[in-house]
Amino acid sequence: MNFIDLKRQYGLIKDQVQSGINAVLDHGMYIMGPEIAQLEKQLAEYVGVKHCIVCSSGTDALFMPMMAWGIGPGDAVFTTPFTFIATAEVISLVGATPVFVDVDDKTYNIDPSKLEEAIVKVKAEGKLNPKAIIPVDLFGLPADYDSIEAIAKKHNLLVLEDGAQGFGGSKNGRKACSWGDVAATSFFPAKPLGCYGDGGAIFTNDDEMKKLLLSIRVHGQGDDRYDNVRIGINGRLDSIQAAILIAKMSIFEEEIKQRNVVAKKYIKALSSKVVTPFVPEGYESCWAQFCVLAKDTAHRTELQAKLKDKGVPTAVYYPKPLHRQDAFSGLGHKFGDFPVTDALSERIFALPMHPYLTDEEIELIASVIE
Repeated sequence: MNFIDLKRQYGLIKDQVQSGINAVLDHGMYIMGPEIAQLEKQLAEYVGVKHCIVCSSGTDALFMPMMAWGIGPGDAVFTTPFTFIATAEVISLVGATPVFVDVDDKTYNIDPSKLEEAIVKVKAEGKLNPKAIIPVDLFGLPADYDSIEAIAKKHNLLVLEDGAQGFGGSKNGRKACSWGDVAATSFFPAKPLGCYGDGGAIFTNDDEMKKLLLSIRVHGQGDDRYDNVRIGINGRLDSIQAAILIAKMSIFEEEIKQRNVVAKKYIKALSSKVVTPFVPEGYESCWAQFCVLAKDTAHRTELQAKLKDKGVPTAVYYPKPLHRQDAFSGLGHKFGDFPVTDALSERIFALPMHPYLTDEEIELIASVIE
């Protein structure tokens, strides 16, 4: 059994993928070919925003807006410790300080009430300048953006939606990656919409932000490639990866529907045995991962071992939260500082999740856990 079954997916779109790759090979514009603009238009329309700027990775999709905003030393950026390191890494890369905020114990997304407490505390201390919030759409479920955006407006903060795991999800019909001032996503192969390498995209309705991002994406380019008006990066997406994503977009909506079918079957089969994911009313997850909670670490180890014996792969997201990573040791955090996050890290594990998971496979997993 595969944790994520990209082979089955490829079988459905093989001709489109090969045709797209061959078109790039024929025209020879491997960097910034016509597929880039086509994909950007398609993604912007899907999300429902004015502009999409594709780039080289989900990390760069977070990094580039931070650069465009001029966030740097002395600035505080608020985010969750229960996510992949890229979210907080980009804060440190621009020289700012990540301020971690614990997560909600049901959605596992950043807790808005604790967010405001953290902002007030940083303001009162006066050592850092609160500048932005990076909420994360964890495991495919959008964060509580109504509350987050209200807090951001109250405290005059920018919001950068980390939709690396959220692309394809929605809240009250509004797509993930349409929230905040800017949004970012990842096209890493394991994502619900993934290419066959690294890739990412940035979404915004801000015309000036689009201009800045287009410049930053190509080494701070001005009017031509040898006119550099600011510091930038090499953040371009390859044309072949764009062609692959265009092919995948043709089945993406159907895959999201099927992911939700699989998730409902999982929840029905497992809800009496482990803690299954919670999706609030009005939300739709894209189910980047399907994570459950065991009773404790020993129970998790036992379940993972028994599943492995039956050929069922599992994974743990995230065994060591960001506030306890060596990379952020300078912040002085310890176990227990973010109790919900620390408790989750000891119990959580992920089961196989993809649109092509069969009823028999789900029944096998449920029987092993039972």
